[in-house]
Amino acid sequence: MFVSLKRIIRSGWSNFRRQTALSFATVSIMVMTIFLITSLFLFQGTTNFLISLLEGRVDISVYFKKDIAEDDILRVKEELSQSPEVKNVEYISREDALARFIEKHKEDLVILESLAEVGANPFLASLNIKAFQASQYDAISDFFSQDPYQELVERIDYFQNKQIIERIFKISTSVKFAGSLLGLILGLIAVLVAFNTIRLTIYSSREEISIMRLVGASNWFIRGPFIVQGIIVGAISTLLTLIIFFLILFFANERVEAFLPNFSPLGYFLNNFFIILFIQLAAGIGLGIISSLIAIRKYLKV
Repeated sequence: MFVSLKRIIRSGWSNFRRQTALSFATVSIMVMTIFLITSLFLFQGTTNFLISLLEGRVDISVYFKKDIAEDDILRVKEELSQSPEVKNVEYISREDALARFIEKHKEDLVILESLAEVGANPFLASLNIKAFQASQYDAISDFFSQDPYQELVERIDYFQNKQIIERIFKISTSVKFAGSLLGLILGLIAVLVAFNTIRLTIYSSREEISIMRLVGASNWFIRGPFIVQGIIVGAISTLLTLIIFFLILFFANERVEAFLPNFSPLGYFLNNFFIILFIQLAAGIGLGIISSLIAIRKYLKV
């Protein structure tokens, strides 16, 4: 058994080295295939970052009546924090709201003078609420429409921002769907191209396969070298794709960070290195083996 396995591995490596032009073409196509699949993974990560960034800019503020005690507002904050839709809740007191307003408009003397003429603090205490997803703000708004919270609230700015929030939700949903659809289409194209390239490689060895079949070689002994060849092609293609991808991200990282602050494509690549490596090996070696098995099947019939 071990002797047969050794012969199969040696034969597979010999076929790979002997068919230089076809091996080079197969590796090139496989590199492009794996590169495309890896790019789709990175595209999905970038898309998720952009959606999170977009949704992170959306929030709602709930303003409480002036006579509501701070302890009551903090109690509401605690109850709201336990809601599964709520990502973060920030309490802003009347004094904090006034201080933020002054800091924001410290260069605008007209506004500051107008504020001074008002005399008393005109701002209300509020809760600034962020949800995990834009679609969850409806549920948070409904939370304050119930008793006893309804009597505490002066106003909620959700209704002014509802159209913007709904638009962001539609955009994020559309981007996710378009990304998934594009990934599926391009992935299928890449698989078909790689499959046909490997089939061409096996086609060039059809006479050798026929002779082996006629002299009594078993199906697995005939399949073995092509499976080994597929594994070799997948492994070499994965290594080359990793090197190419790393170099591209290394040189493009600063430009992408300038365009998308707080997102590093190289950092994302390194943080998900083992996931990417697994995807590339599964795509390269898996596609090489499966394509070889399918393509050689018709040549095994006497």
